[in-house]
Parts: sequence; C-alpha cells; structure tokens
Amino acid sequence: MYRDILKSIFDFSLALVMVILLSPVFILLIVFLYLFNQKNVFFFQQRPGKNERVFKIIKFKTMTDERDANGDLLPDEFRLTRMGKFVRKTSLDELPQLINVLKGDMSFIGPRPLLVSYLSLYNDAQKRRHLVKPGITGWAQVNGRNAISWEKKFELDVWYVDHISLALDFKIFLLTIKKVIKSEGINTVGQATTKNFEGSNG
Repeated sequence: MYRDILKSIFDFSLALVMVILLSPVFILLIVFLYLFNQKNVFFFQQRPGKNERVFKIIKFKTMTDERDANGDLLPDEFRLTRMGKFVRKTSLDELPQLINVLKGDMSFIGPRPLLVSYLSLYNDAQKRRHLVKPGITGWAQVNGRNAISWEKKFELDVWYVDHISLALDFKIFLLTIKKVIKSEGINTVGQATTKNFEGSNG
C-alpha cells in the first residue's frame, strides 16, 4: 500500500509544503545565479523516469556555457562558477526538482534519474531501477553518491526497488540531511563532476 498509494501522496504533500516554505530561498538563488552564471539560472534536460518514460528534469544551473575557439564546451571544471560550486556543495541545485515531484515525474526517494543515452547501456538487472519513480535522493546517494562506481550505484538502486518501505525512505531522508551537512560524495575523486557511464560487463 505504501509503495503503490501512500508514497505518491506523501511526495506531493511534502513537495507542496517545501515549495511554499522555501520560496524565499528560491528567489535568492535565482538572483545570485543570474549574476554569477551569465544569466543562466535553470538547467533542463531529458531524463528517463518510471518505466523509462522520458521527462524534463529541472535543476539550478551551476556552470556557464563557455566554449573554446572550435565552439566546443569547455571542461566542466572551467565552467563551474564559484556560486555554482557552493550551490552544488550544499545540494541546493536539486531544489527545483520539487516541481518535478509535484508534477508526478519524480519522488523524494528513489534511484537518481540519469541520462537517456544510458538506457541502451544497462544490463537486465540494472534496468530494474526504472520500475519505480526516480528520486531527488536515494539509497545510492546516502551510500557513496558520486564517490562509488556506477556498478555499485546500480546495485544499490535495484536493492532499493526490492525493499521500498516507509521506514527505509525515512532512513534515507535522515541520512541525506547528514550527507548534505557534511558535503560528502559530491564529486568523483579528482574531478569536478562524475564520469559518464559507459556500460557494464555482463
């Protein structure tokens, strides 16, 4: 009952309350990102959700669109602004996803929505992460986030799919707060952002 009915009700109710309470924070971030990120405030991208249905995710933008002489985007570490680093470190870039939760595209807790291009790279076990709505945070995020391998992330995602419960979601929620406060696992070691997934063996 929790997985099929109550989880969606809790998601919508909590997202609505948080959008109202955090509206001053939203406004401040929009102003600062507008000034620091060359007027680029929001980041939109197609992501696969439950049953691989594609939706448009919304995040605060942490990087500029600066390009080299050939018109190619500069590496992430050169485009990540000072304000962007702060927003990413504090996970404030995820706040606009509350809108995705209100729309029913996402849940608070679930496997993170990744790139559409990854869909063809998953093995049969990894594809099971799409049996539930993607989340703003999840079991993989509180067990290493970007500091663990892709294979380990997917293993944790599938474990979550098989063990969804109110108690587990509450535990992940509390652990997420702890991780955000400590700023743990934001990036892969030695990189500004995590590496792209290139497929698994088997």
